[in-house]
Amino acid sequence: MKTGLAIMASDNISSSAYATEEAMRVLAFAGLAALTLTMPIAIAVCVVLAVVVLSESRVIRAYPNGGGSYIVAKDNHGVIAGLIAASALMIDYVLTVAVSSAAGVAAISSFVPALHENRVVFALALIALITLGNLRGIREAGVLFAAPTYIYVLSLYTLIGIGLAQLLAGVVVPAAAPPHPFDPAGTQLLTALLVLRAFASGSVGLTGSEAVANGVPSFRPPETKNAVTTLVLMGTMFGTLFLGITFLATTIGIHPDHDEIETVNSLLTRSIVGADNPLYFVVQISTAIILALAANTGFTGFPRLASVLADDRFMPRQFAFRGERLAFSFGILALAIVAGLVLVAFEGSVSKLVPLYTIGVFVAFTLSQSGLVRRWLRLRNKGWRISVFINGFGTVVTGTVLVVVAYTKLWDGAWMVLVVMPILVAMLYGINRHYTSVADALTLTSLDEPLPVMKPPVVIVPVARLDRATRQAVAFARSISPTVKAVHIATTPESARAFEERWNRWTRDVKVDVIESPYRSLLQPLLRYIERIDQRDDQPITIVLAEFVPRNWWEWILHSQTALRLKLALLFRPNTIVIDVPYHSHDTGHTSRKQEEEDRS
Repeated sequence: MKTGLAIMASDNISSSAYATEEAMRVLAFAGLAALTLTMPIAIAVCVVLAVVVLSESRVIRAYPNGGGSYIVAKDNHGVIAGLIAASALMIDYVLTVAVSSAAGVAAISSFVPALHENRVVFALALIALITLGNLRGIREAGVLFAAPTYIYVLSLYTLIGIGLAQLLAGVVVPAAAPPHPFDPAGTQLLTALLVLRAFASGSVGLTGSEAVANGVPSFRPPETKNAVTTLVLMGTMFGTLFLGITFLATTIGIHPDHDEIETVNSLLTRSIVGADNPLYFVVQISTAIILALAANTGFTGFPRLASVLADDRFMPRQFAFRGERLAFSFGILALAIVAGLVLVAFEGSVSKLVPLYTIGVFVAFTLSQSGLVRRWLRLRNKGWRISVFINGFGTVVTGTVLVVVAYTKLWDGAWMVLVVMPILVAMLYGINRHYTSVADALTLTSLDEPLPVMKPPVVIVPVARLDRATRQAVAFARSISPTVKAVHIATTPESARAFEERWNRWTRDVKVDVIESPYRSLLQPLLRYIERIDQRDDQPITIVLAEFVPRNWWEWILHSQTALRLKLALLFRPNTIVIDVPYHSHDTGHTSRKQEEEDRS
């Protein structure tokens, strides 16, 4: 369970690296005196966290096989609610990667300020590194993943302990000054709306709380008990770290940096132990590492969710396939690309990304909690009344926080999530409709149906020149049908006559139709020719393409890829079968130079 706690809790616990700062940054606009409200806001966030932990423990007991919000919402509210939860979770995973990567770079750039100007580049490099590791099938292995989490937690507990001891001893701790402080007098009025915005920003600390409920099967037996214990310990760790950091920061008088060059945690650590103390470097480096692990949880959760959706036919089937190293390669790459684009769009700024982050989390929480209420009311098993109360209260609390976050952060970026989410739902639903219609079209009504009787096809062989590849394609065409037509596109009357003469010298068993195309168009004359044949003959059409395959892969770019372009043009044409006849360059190795020259004469 110790390893499970470190792995499952990294996303949630790592939020303590920036949750206090995000609440402070909003309050600082009303003046530095308003920062005293950070502690009450932190307490309110921890109260919500306690409700979430209690409610999520019921999810674990109700869905011991893994109760992701998608499954809970779909089972109890229906498909549309499930898709809303799924879209919220996908957005959450994307932002987990983007926010954690940006925050990890911020932790390092706090003591190496020169990195700040290139924070986007370093954050993208971190995403690329994590992506590569996941594509190669790196697993969340014991000590490797557990150690950084515990080092981070222990180093922060040590820092908090030293800070509290100094305060109790009456030691005056001078607050380290940020590189670019906010205006001490403030630029906005301290209103209830501003306080709610600060609470919404601080609520980012609740992200990652759903990870334990999603991963119940990965725990050792008894899975349910261990998962619930892990959830409680995770909430306790985050809550104590968050409250400890916030208390010390507000008591000592730490102010956030306006330009995000140095983090509040870095300023706090410098104030308590100094920038030259080894503990300072341990805190900052372990912060960066745990944030990288938090980003990695997105690469675990998103591909798994995409795979479940693909199995349910709501995502392209490629997302259900595992690569050679048993990783969901499509999901990993898709997440990396989207998270990278989001990171670039928001300039690698944690403060700009946070308003988008919490929306998806609370949509998922609210749907799963309300779904469980319906489940308990339907089943009415032992203890159902207390379960209804717990999850009903959880629904009210998370729903209220969702409304607060959406309202207060709407124009800070939350509107983007509210726009993207229904688009994702429509996309997922549309994919399912496509797969359903395809299945209906392809399903056999009865296994007793006789095989359809098909007429021999009319075989058309497009010919660019008379060579070995053409000869092989024509021979194959004659083997599958007695009706074979060759067609050649010529650019001048002279070249048309010359080609027809050469063809007739070679064979009169297959008729060649030569079409003049003075404007050197190839595809359109061929497509019109195929259309005429199709309208005239009551037979299926088969196109046999002679395709030259070079010896080395890089030689492929030296050829015009006419066969490929023709295949793409014919892809959606009904009543048409396209057959490739590849001719490999090494197939000529056994022939003499003289024979080759004779074939081309």
